[in-house]
Amino acid sequence: MTRPVTPAMIGAIIALMIAILGALILVAPPGKEGGIAWTAPMIDGGWMAWTLATALFFYIIACLLVTMTVLAINYPETPRRGVLRIDTTRGDRLFISLLGSGFICIAYLGVMGPPLWGALVICLIYAAAVFRWV
Repeated sequence: MTRPVTPAMIGAIIALMIAILGALILVAPPGKEGGIAWTAPMIDGGWMAWTLATALFFYIIACLLVTMTVLAINYPETPRRGVLRIDTTRGDRLFISLLGSGFICIAYLGVMGPPLWGALVICLIYAAAVFRWV
């Protein structure tokens, strides 16, 4: 029996996501000394201050959702019960990870201030723990 999402389809999805990432990087405004201006608006005078960092955040969320969709189609999962004593699937654990990571970043900002590289490390450890034990 063949998988509903074939390797060729997965390759096309990956190529599309790489093309979108390339477009985001190309549209990013140049910074000082040839670097990338992470906090400069991508569209001058736009209704929302889209920065490269904001666009990459939503890009990563979209990539996670596409990955979870392909995994759910190819490898259906039965819910499992973890330390929270509720039945969760991969998508539930992703949601719990993202929600908790938001709170971790807010708390880190309140206590330590920017930049958020330390919060990113904490969030990755938290997400790994949620996917392992929840």
